[in-house]
Amino acid sequence: MSLFLYPWLLLLILPVILMAVYAWFRKQPSIRVPSLNAAKKAAASGRRGRINWKRLIPFLLYTGSMVLLVVALARPREGLEQIRRRAEGIDIILALDLSGSMVAVDVPKQMTRMAQVTAAIDRGTLKNRIQTAKEEIAKFIQARPNDRIGLIAFAPLPYMACPPTLDHAWLLANLENLDAGIIGDKTNIAAPITSAVQRLKDSDARRKIIVLFTDGSNNVEAKVTPLQAAKLANTFDITVYTVGIGSPVSVAPVETFAGRRYEQIQSDFDEPLLRQIAEDSGGKYYKAEDSDSMAAAMKAIDSLEKTSFEQQTLVNWRELAPGFTAASLILLLLAFLLENTVMKRIP
Repeated sequence: MSLFLYPWLLLLILPVILMAVYAWFRKQPSIRVPSLNAAKKAAASGRRGRINWKRLIPFLLYTGSMVLLVVALARPREGLEQIRRRAEGIDIILALDLSGSMVAVDVPKQMTRMAQVTAAIDRGTLKNRIQTAKEEIAKFIQARPNDRIGLIAFAPLPYMACPPTLDHAWLLANLENLDAGIIGDKTNIAAPITSAVQRLKDSDARRKIIVLFTDGSNNVEAKVTPLQAAKLANTFDITVYTVGIGSPVSVAPVETFAGRRYEQIQSDFDEPLLRQIAEDSGGKYYKAEDSDSMAAAMKAIDSLEKTSFEQQTLVNWRELAPGFTAASLILLLLAFLLENTVMKRIP
């Protein structure tokens, strides 16, 4: 954008032009004729309508020089606008259950026959729990570029797949490498919460949260119970959101001599426990029965935990007055040279 530091000085352009016009007509030479008949002859010959280039060109150059000088005095400037944004992010740890049951597929209510379910799985339109969770987690990560996000995989024991980081490309690569059953089949819900608390308790972030995804009940004996872990998180102002994965009708793959087939299983996640963990730490519990409800849960968490921004607009000004001053001097010099050299030789 371009602005003038002293725009009111531009009003001087009008008086400059008026004075120039006055000076032009005041000095305009008149034609002396001895009689009225001679005047008529002069008019007929067109002498009064002839343009006096000898005077006009230097006059225009002098006038242009004065106008440019006035513009220069008004201090024209070109501004390069810069917007700086400072984000105050949130520290987030995502805890993903990798127990063997996460290979199960949650069946939508509209599918009532096993043939429909098998065909949808084969087409890739119906995915298992771990695939669905990873896809929605990836979208959540991509939507929060200013937050430090970490990833804990757990089954019987927690595994820090990625510490909290702003390098989300690396985080997504680690997420992609996770698969169900690679670190055991049982589920220890307290372990990922206590591990995440150890990572987050000394953080200076404005907000610290844990999002726990699981499809099972706590079936590992440990020194710390899930509710004790939730209270520990609350002590350090860490909020825990829990997402229970599983639908009333689920199927799991079974390998046989005839090939892979799917058998119906019962979802066994402890909904009351997950709800209590969330409440004890100031969070919320969400139920994810399918990909749509999983997406809705992640969208709800994203809307509850917003990153704050502070925006500052800076303008770097570049002075244009020297250019106008130089142009004014060039016109002035050119007018002087023409008036005293070329125009003198023109009859």
